[in-house]
Amino acid sequence: MTDNSASKIDIAESQQGPQGQRYLASGDAISMRLWDKVPAGHASAPVRRDYETVGYVIAGTAELILEGSSVTLEPGSSWIVPKGAEHSYRIRDGFTAIEATHPPAEDHHRDAVG
Repeated sequence: MTDNSASKIDIAESQQGPQGQRYLASGDAISMRLWDKVPAGHASAPVRRDYETVGYVIAGTAELILEGSSVTLEPGSSWIVPKGAEHSYRIRDGFTAIEATHPPAEDHHRDAVG
């Protein structure tokens, strides 16, 4: 039987990860997180993840390095990181973005940007 119940996640009650990410809504196949005001200068090491990530920038700027190519993310930009692609991020200016992952990243013990 299909679960048709609605659920709501209030930001004030959402779990927070070790780098400040807020875990928002999460289902069986997809999850969403908020990165809020990640400070300039933050950089992640290159990684490969076993899930796909899409994101949308609300404020600030960051550099996404994906398989050796670099792209600037700024307000209004959206991006995708394919499953298994090597990638990293460098935050240039206080960065706020929403990210969704499939399957849910928290099921894969992800605790870092990217």
